[in-house]
Amino acid sequence: MKREPSFYNPAASNGIGLIEVVFWALPVAAYFVFPDNLSFGAQILIMSLYAMSLGLILGFAGIVTLGHAAFFGIGAYSTALISLAGYHEPITATLAGGLLAAVLACAVGPIVLRLSGLSLMMMTLAIGAVLFEAANKFSWLTGGENGLSGIEFDPILGMFRWSVFGQTSYVYCLAWLFVMFLLFRSLVGSPFGLALQGVRENALRMRLVGAPVSRHLIKVYAVSAFMAGVAGGLSAQVTGFVGLDVLAIDLSINGIIMLVLGGVGSIYGGPVGAAVYMILKDFAANWDPYNWMAVIGLFLIFVVLFGKNGLIGLGQRALPKSLFVSLPRLEKVESRRQTT
Repeated sequence: MKREPSFYNPAASNGIGLIEVVFWALPVAAYFVFPDNLSFGAQILIMSLYAMSLGLILGFAGIVTLGHAAFFGIGAYSTALISLAGYHEPITATLAGGLLAAVLACAVGPIVLRLSGLSLMMMTLAIGAVLFEAANKFSWLTGGENGLSGIEFDPILGMFRWSVFGQTSYVYCLAWLFVMFLLFRSLVGSPFGLALQGVRENALRMRLVGAPVSRHLIKVYAVSAFMAGVAGGLSAQVTGFVGLDVLAIDLSINGIIMLVLGGVGSIYGGPVGAAVYMILKDFAANWDPYNWMAVIGLFLIFVVLFGKNGLIGLGQRALPKSLFVSLPRLEKVESRRQTT
């Protein structure tokens, strides 16, 4: 069976394609080319991580959710409250935000993931709405509509101080995105990742062959929540403020839009879609502050109509395959079996 290059295929590979090197070289180059826009660049990297976390469960496990912002918000509020409580070490605070989001996923996962289709979407939407209203009502803890401000953290590793120009924030967020991407890639290329794809395609058949479907879904749900929580923690640290918008349904919907733009089921779909969405939104808002959503909508229609799998699908057809990585490991195993 013919497989796509691993830039699009979730399976792990034996090498790195030129296009992947270019992809990671672009944000490094942006640090030097756009020194006055690094704060905005840090926001793009945060949204890339958030969209990537959504792509893990939606693209590879088939979990359709409208409440993914709940984990982003838990990470953001947790990291902010840790700072306001007097603990200012940034890396462990970010990890704490991600872990608390994962704990929430483990708590609601056994209930939510019993559902599918529209019922699953409505349940995740309801959980997100409950958390949003709770954050609004418990203003003594979350600041309510006023949010939490005065969030400060020590220099990263005791050496790199935060600045209003965003140099430290940008590199810090890029490092987190790269580490989380390595986790993402190794996960979806492992036997566990292949099992998730089997669950996505036919959960009943996977149960019949003895696969622990519910356990797999809860695990990947928790990992995705951890990644989203890390993104929320980074947002709190970079902006120094956390408001109700981190739990709003708009954030969940924007994550889906980013993923559709980039390509659902691709390891780079989330980062590519988030970067394009954020840049296009900024351009359109500056061009027409009142009708910028029309620009986003028209571009999304174009991508959906002409891209088999978002921008990744367009690139797949437009660029030569020699730019991409060698064939996935699974195809090589299959070919060896045929020769023997």
